[in-house]
Amino acid sequence: MFSTLASINRSCYFWIAMIVTCLCMESIALYYQYALDYGPCVLCVQVRAWVLGLLVISVYGLLVRKNKIPLMIANLITLFFAAGVLERSYTTLGIERGFIEGSCTLNSGFPSWLALDKWLPGAFEPWEACGYTPELLFGITMAEGLVVLAVGWVIILLLMLISSVKK
Repeated sequence: MFSTLASINRSCYFWIAMIVTCLCMESIALYYQYALDYGPCVLCVQVRAWVLGLLVISVYGLLVRKNKIPLMIANLITLFFAAGVLERSYTTLGIERGFIEGSCTLNSGFPSWLALDKWLPGAFEPWEACGYTPELLFGITMAEGLVVLAVGWVIILLLMLISSVKK
């Protein structure tokens, strides 16, 4: 099983699929923001930042996929970013559903050395308070969809990391 996963991990198609998924997620978020007028909350822009990091590292993974040590590093960092997406998405869902007590300010929370809200305010500036995410399809909210996708990423990327270490 791990040899099959290792060959998938070294395939350009795996990394291109990660890149395309990240680009689609960012595009959908911007579509909801600008076309459907659903402004992002602080947690939403933080999810976008984690997805952007995942996109950048996926490009790196595509470039180094044939080399063992850089591939292991790419797998480890993508797992880290996917876990970040999962944590922020779960927090968003928890606030939306009420099983996590909390609220958000309109302060993005980005450090000064990574001021995405200042550099790219059209994508990373929060517009609204937390507590609600729009419905996507079939009654599934954006927070629910993000949690499911992030869990899938964490599982897949953990398996890819294990396969890159074993091979």
